[in-house]
Amino acid sequence: MRTANFLIAAIVATVFGTGAGTAARAQVAGPVPQDEAQAPLAPPAEPEPARGLEPFVATYEAWHEGRRAGTATMQVVREGDDGRWRVDLGVRGDRGFAGIVGLNIEQGTVFDVPGDVYRPLTQSTTRKAALFFNRRTTGIYDWHAGTAHWTGDISKARRAPVPIVHGDMSGLLINLAVIRDAEPGRELHYRFVDSGRARDHAYRAATATERVEVAGLSYEALRVERTNGGNDETILWVADGVPTPVRILQREDGEDAVDLRLIEYRTVQ
Repeated sequence: MRTANFLIAAIVATVFGTGAGTAARAQVAGPVPQDEAQAPLAPPAEPEPARGLEPFVATYEAWHEGRRAGTATMQVVREGDDGRWRVDLGVRGDRGFAGIVGLNIEQGTVFDVPGDVYRPLTQSTTRKAALFFNRRTTGIYDWHAGTAHWTGDISKARRAPVPIVHGDMSGLLINLAVIRDAEPGRELHYRFVDSGRARDHAYRAATATERVEVAGLSYEALRVERTNGGNDETILWVADGVPTPVRILQREDGEDAVDLRLIEYRTVQ
């Protein structure tokens, strides 16, 4: 089970953004002074339409330590007619040890878009591995109360309400925000609030695009690296016109851990 637990932790860190970091207030525009850390930010006076958000379905190859481990599917869909959206990501193990234990991880976030902000409303995570375990957690972001809390199969330490402020996002929403915000040479700052904890996530985009080969296809993509993950590196490659990262790589102590490589994607109405 140690191998299974390591693989699950690595995949969760890669696709759901739960790597190391410090709890701090941040926005895309840059760091926020400490004396403003506890104060909710007012939304923009004149909200602009959301950029870079469109319904899509994407399929990835999932690799672990250089070996095929399974497939992953990411999708963004409209959730009804009230302005809500949903982003989902599921990982299925069908090769090697991941296939033997029947690894299946699914996470989804329902969100809306006030102005140009991806605001999480609810979240669910399910982790299954054949007969070994079946765990589910549910999170609610209460923007009136200014707190988020999680229930289900989660440690007591992470069941306590977490204060939230304007601009906070789940891990999946941060992935979408990177797609939206990445520009050559730009530094990106977000506050990750997910699974009962809050952390600062800082990224830096390369100054120019590079050619990336995935699943037999070639993309001119911008490399975006998380800069405050310690020994856990997270790297995303973003290509113009593609609504999802063409590659997501998690490295542990300088070695490749989990690598998601885009096979195909399609936009949906």
